[in-house]
Amino acid sequence: MSPMNRALAEANSCEPTPTAFCVGCVLAVSWPTPADESTIVSTGYSRELPGNTHAEANALVKLRSLTAAQIRTLFPTSSTPPEIDDILPRLDVYTTMEPCSVRTSGLAPCADALIAAGVRRCFIGVQEPPDFVKCEGAQKLKDAGIEVIYLEGFEEECLEAARRGHDINAL
Repeated sequence: MSPMNRALAEANSCEPTPTAFCVGCVLAVSWPTPADESTIVSTGYSRELPGNTHAEANALVKLRSLTAAQIRTLFPTSSTPPEIDDILPRLDVYTTMEPCSVRTSGLAPCADALIAAGVRRCFIGVQEPPDFVKCEGAQKLKDAGIEVIYLEGFEEECLEAARRGHDINAL
């Protein structure tokens, strides 16, 4: 399963609500070199963790909570498993929807969390539609030097997953 398909599976694990999107996220890293095969190190979906949490932030929280033993199991052939601080700058983010740049709840936006983590690239399934706010997450990532790649062919499926539980006629 590709990382974006796994992110879609995460989005479909999300409890739908009429006032927020269902988003899935996968964090993957190539270790020890960028040419190595990618390993999924964390996943997340909207509202997975307590509070009004978002997919990317949840995946980062879960990544940062990994123990050394858990990291060793992710990289069994590596003589020296990476530390979290080694993983972050090599991290590829696969998210079904553009990371948020504004949170009406007052919580920190996901784009800011990804920038603070220093991730390498962000693969996006679909741009956030203006259903709730004007999102500029992709631009914020680009301005911070993070490579942003829209994965063509996922738009419809990602938007359908995101809007589960919404009355699209009311938007």
